[in-house]
Amino acid sequence: MGQQAGMGAIPFEGGVAFRVWAPHAERVAVVGDFNGWDGGATVMESEGNGYWYAETKAEVGQEYKYELTAGGQSFQRIDPYARKVTNSVGNGIVYDHGTYDWGNDAPKLDSIDDLVIYELHVGSFNAEQGRGSFESVGERLDYLKSLGVNVIELMPVMEWAGDDSWGYNPAHLFAVESVLGGPDGLKNLVKAAHERDLAVIVDVVYNHFGPSDLPTWQFDGWSENGKGGIYFYNDERSSTPWGDTRPDYGRPEVRAFIRDNALMWLRDFHADGLRFDMTPYIRSKDGSGMDIPEGWAMMREVNSAVRQEFPDRILIAEDMQQNPAVSSTDEAGAAFHAQWDGAFVHPVREALKASTDEHRSLEALAGAILQKYNDDAFQRVIYTESHDEVANGKARVPLEVAPDDTSGELAQKMATLGAATMLTSPGIPMLFMGQEFLQDGWFQDTVPLDWSLTEQVPGVVDIWRDLIALRRNATGRSAGLRGQHTEVVSADDDANVIAYHRWAQGGPNDSVVVVLNFSGEARSDVPVRFPGAGGWELLLNTDGTSYSDEFGSVAAGSVSAEGEPAAATVNIGPYSALVFGYTG
Repeated sequence: MGQQAGMGAIPFEGGVAFRVWAPHAERVAVVGDFNGWDGGATVMESEGNGYWYAETKAEVGQEYKYELTAGGQSFQRIDPYARKVTNSVGNGIVYDHGTYDWGNDAPKLDSIDDLVIYELHVGSFNAEQGRGSFESVGERLDYLKSLGVNVIELMPVMEWAGDDSWGYNPAHLFAVESVLGGPDGLKNLVKAAHERDLAVIVDVVYNHFGPSDLPTWQFDGWSENGKGGIYFYNDERSSTPWGDTRPDYGRPEVRAFIRDNALMWLRDFHADGLRFDMTPYIRSKDGSGMDIPEGWAMMREVNSAVRQEFPDRILIAEDMQQNPAVSSTDEAGAAFHAQWDGAFVHPVREALKASTDEHRSLEALAGAILQKYNDDAFQRVIYTESHDEVANGKARVPLEVAPDDTSGELAQKMATLGAATMLTSPGIPMLFMGQEFLQDGWFQDTVPLDWSLTEQVPGVVDIWRDLIALRRNATGRSAGLRGQHTEVVSADDDANVIAYHRWAQGGPNDSVVVVLNFSGEARSDVPVRFPGAGGWELLLNTDGTSYSDEFGSVAAGSVSAEGEPAAATVNIGPYSALVFGYTG
């Protein structure tokens, strides 16, 4: 046989080839079930460039490791490219991506202006009987479909140390966490999601590895300063908040390792996109600057490769620092499609959880709503809850605003006001799992969602469902919510009421006016400037009695705007939102 292309264990007809990068090793062998774990049975040949290669009669499903010799010492390592492992400190398992039956599965990513993302943690999303899995997530896909979201974002599923984790401590980048169901379990979930027209985005972690159970650590015996060796920086650039584990983006082999990983999720798991964790720590030592230029170059290189091979997928950065270059394809850009937007979540959460109404800033709120990157409304992901925003000392919105009654009227009001702000503002909206039924407390990976809350607050779930339908223009009357354009048309600081116009082309069934009341008082006869004279149909009122018997403090309805400029008065309940659509 000629040499097989690729890295790690490469199945071919009649056997398995192995290729590994170990530039400082004096000798490398592959040991496993197929040769009695005999270090002398399958010695690999040096390819002369730091890589080693061998072909064996191994079979898919057999376990293996590499045995390396350096400095006169021999030691074993798990394959950094292992596609499957017994566990994070066990053995690699020969796995063949080509044997999975995808049928006619294809990516299901809708137009970027139509995306509504639902972020979830596989281990706790649907875990009433213990730890969740890909299979248990699959049991809730019909629910997610009925909610109206069309993208699921999975928190990281790379094999990690131990059994429970948020996922941000990836030990084996190419292996899927075995306790969740391994690679076939993830493929089954993606296939089932695609059958329901739900896309799947995978969260990937390239700002650090580990920090524990790392097969890459001092992989071939070489290191400097007691640090990580060939896969890592061995100077002060190694330091991250998660250990001395920043990859050495300056090494072509490490960049290839990351690029191969990114492409694997899209190619072999049919993922519809990737979300890069904490990109500031890729481009800078302390997460604030640009002092690791090769990290920035790595992101652009990987993203360019993805855009070329998979132009129908999406790349999202958790950057949070309002840097337009992150989501730019210009020569100096990192070439992501969108970035998580700290300019939205922080002001909006502050407005929601302020202790009194006078501490709610309409100016800050308007800035959050109007923010754009590179003059593109959809280069940002906007949200009020994420795994970061509801942990580490921060809690879910219901607990922040009503700690003594997290399913009561105030919690319902503030949570749905936040939902309305998010789903009617320009950007790609994202929910965090359970947000739509007032899951309270804070996120913990071992605490499952309380699905009984869907029965306690069905009206809240309905508000989310109706808002998502409007955001996606499901009835053909709210195309403006998928548009590029936003203008604040009215703002009354004394009343804490702000109104804004969203439109794509403008006109009937397109132009939408949103009115938000960030006051605990119902407001009657509030003057609002409308962008056109004529009829404005009330498409949604979060204070509607159909959602709760406790709602409906004022009568709100459709209006007719008159005059030049056109104007009308509206009634709006406390901590509520109105959405009007133009009928002409």
